[in-house]
Amino acid sequence: MNPTTILLISRDPQIRHALEQVVPSHTTILAVPDVAAGIKELSRENLALVLCEGSPEASRPLLHHTNLHPSSPSVILIGSRDSARDAVEALRAGATDYLSAPIAVPELDTVVRRALSAQNPPAASKRPADRFDLIVSLSPQMQLIKQLAREVAATDATVLITGESGTGKELVAQAIHDASPRALGPLIALNCAGIPEQLLESELFGYHQGAFTDAKHTKAGRFQLAEGGTLFLDEIGEMSASAQAKLLRVLEDHRVDPLGDTHSHTVNIRIIAATNEDLPAQIKTGRFRLDLYYRLNVYQLRIPPLRERLEDIAPILQHFLAQARRDRGCRIADISPEALAVLQRHHWPGNVRELHNVVEWLTITCKAQHIEPQHLPSSVKTGKAPDLPGGELKPSLLAFGLSFQDMEKKMLEEALRKSGGNVSEASRLLKITRNTLRYRMAKHRIQ
Repeated sequence: MNPTTILLISRDPQIRHALEQVVPSHTTILAVPDVAAGIKELSRENLALVLCEGSPEASRPLLHHTNLHPSSPSVILIGSRDSARDAVEALRAGATDYLSAPIAVPELDTVVRRALSAQNPPAASKRPADRFDLIVSLSPQMQLIKQLAREVAATDATVLITGESGTGKELVAQAIHDASPRALGPLIALNCAGIPEQLLESELFGYHQGAFTDAKHTKAGRFQLAEGGTLFLDEIGEMSASAQAKLLRVLEDHRVDPLGDTHSHTVNIRIIAATNEDLPAQIKTGRFRLDLYYRLNVYQLRIPPLRERLEDIAPILQHFLAQARRDRGCRIADISPEALAVLQRHHWPGNVRELHNVVEWLTITCKAQHIEPQHLPSSVKTGKAPDLPGGELKPSLLAFGLSFQDMEKKMLEEALRKSGGNVSEASRLLKITRNTLRYRMAKHRIQ
């Protein structure tokens, strides 16, 4: 029997046509109309792969028989709904992958090649380490998040990660990529808030030589760099309206148009987006597209803030201390119950990032082996600025765990509030020009 025979269970000729475009030339396609006929073929054919159109529930008999088959062929289910729930259900039932109709040929090409290579994996292939182990937690909330993230990682579903700044959204995105079938492909990250609006589109989509004055060479965008892997769009809520429209088009037809290029380029990637913004609220004010939100929000993971999972403070702190002992010879071994109680009463506006900053501060200022309440910074004990060595009191912006972008936006908003919205007065308070203030207000979308 041909070891590269693919069994197609479908009545849709379009699926057969799409499959013919992506399978290797030496592969035979055996098509049957329904699951019952497909099960009969399992007893006669030494199959490398099965594609079955139907719901996970209707395909369970087929999955049962393929699990018992000597050659254990991979099974790709083709469902009628673009549903992460169906995808997870299919994988739990034993399917290798899940696609939703209508099928995009690049997506089909990816899963077929992946399934066939799984039958004969290259000896040199090595999956990355399990990064879910790096998400330190004891709380039921985070254990559930890790379980859900593992389940969606096995699919190709678009994931939207929400949560406050400093909760660890990027670490969850990295863990999902590393646990996914795309783990051997690249993970390309882009902070949508960290790039000026006029440069964001060229970073995303790339540009052709001569597209503009300084375009001396053709440059691939992040979409093309992520080919075969995952594109992580951080702070997606900060994306401009123009870039949102172009991103929506890529999500719909899997093609990008580099600036100045006369040809579109097909891309085969998975999207993971993250934001600390309230996107439904932004939709109401017209700052974020509703149709793009639906495209991104296929499967949402909300990372709870640290104040909602106080039992995670101790293991996270111990993790950071262990890193400090290993990397810098830190002498701190433990924390007293009294000091831990102080930490658990703190509000943690900067979340895990703020806790990391507190540990960094302690490794410099605490000379004892055990952390006591008196060793903790004032920002944690009283909400005021931390005590610095020498007794001097100065505010530490880092202690709040905020990013530079967060801090800049908060300063702009505070100056505008104090000035009653007067741009001239706000620019005087910030010691910048009016034009600079207007540019930065537009950058942060402050009215």
